[in-house]
Amino acid sequence: MVWRITSSPFGRVLHAIREDDVFAKAHGKNTLYFKVTAFAGSAALAAMAGSLYAHYITYIDPTSFTVMESILIISMVIIGGAGSLWGPLVGAIVLMTLPEALRFIGLPSAVAANLRQIIYGSLLVITMMFRPRGLVGKYGFSK
Repeated sequence: MVWRITSSPFGRVLHAIREDDVFAKAHGKNTLYFKVTAFAGSAALAAMAGSLYAHYITYIDPTSFTVMESILIISMVIIGGAGSLWGPLVGAIVLMTLPEALRFIGLPSAVAANLRQIIYGSLLVITMMFRPRGLVGKYGFSK
């Protein structure tokens, strides 16, 4: 579904807006309309994911989501690569197999939790040093 959206004319206009807002306006595109539509679409997808999660868990409260969860999700996007369809998926696979590998080694949970955070941080630093676009990233962040 995401590939269909990004390869559609709507997705190409969003790409043009991301690269140069003034350029898209110069070509007669109503950038505010496209930005609001993209925001509403992403909010709808997030709401759908949240409702499925709440239904699966059967109970939800603000303590269900911690800062560490947010950091993990952002790390998945950074390590996998922003701007590509496969980047966040690759980042999720890498960061989800890491705790399982530490569990397989047989480390105590207190040591494994600290080691996991050290490995996450090291992986972020190494990724930013040697592959700033991520493992599968498409776009750079330099201008």
